[in-house]
Amino acid sequence: MARPAELVIFDCDGVLIDSERLAVKVDVRVLGELGWPLTEPEVIERFMGRSDRETQTVIEAHLGRKLPIRWEEHIKPLYEEAFTAELTPVAGVLEALDRITLPSCVASSATHAHLRYTLELTGLYDRFEGRIFSADDVARGKPAPDLFLYAARRMAVAPAACVVVEDSRPGVEAARAAGMHVLAFAGGLMPVQLLEGPDTTVFDDMRKLPRLLDEAA
Repeated sequence: MARPAELVIFDCDGVLIDSERLAVKVDVRVLGELGWPLTEPEVIERFMGRSDRETQTVIEAHLGRKLPIRWEEHIKPLYEEAFTAELTPVAGVLEALDRITLPSCVASSATHAHLRYTLELTGLYDRFEGRIFSADDVARGKPAPDLFLYAARRMAVAPAACVVVEDSRPGVEAARAAGMHVLAFAGGLMPVQLLEGPDTTVFDDMRKLPRLLDEAA
């Protein structure tokens, strides 16, 4: 890093909570019902890390029509059913959070409502309350840098002093575009080769995160 780290910015899904494995199965089902059959790897590559509004735009462009009115109300219970039954923190992240001493926040493509629901469900909300930022807060979601720059501004830290913990290609690209160093978590669904690149350290175990941050501080 060009300067010592002063802030850790966490993505949420796939970094703090192990939701991607559950959500992608729902995504495959919903897209099939809409008439766009995709495999799980295809869904991961096309949509993982993107905001709901950007995902909807891509789906509508492919289908050549608007999605049904209140379609989100139809699919929301499918995600909630899966999350209520099986959602947990990412393996090792609780131990990592207990050892991290740098200030931290969350900056996620998810909505504020989703973030509160899933972080409360996994017991993580209190750790980040008041420091949770969403794609709702900016005009452009990842891979644009807007959300990470917004989080840094709200936390009063220069972008060059921020370290972003991400697990998706759009998220990694957004962090690089923001001028931030990236710790890319490869213990989830995204292929490693889609995470690698400049200003990026790839790691596969959340228990390694405190050491990596100590090296950046």
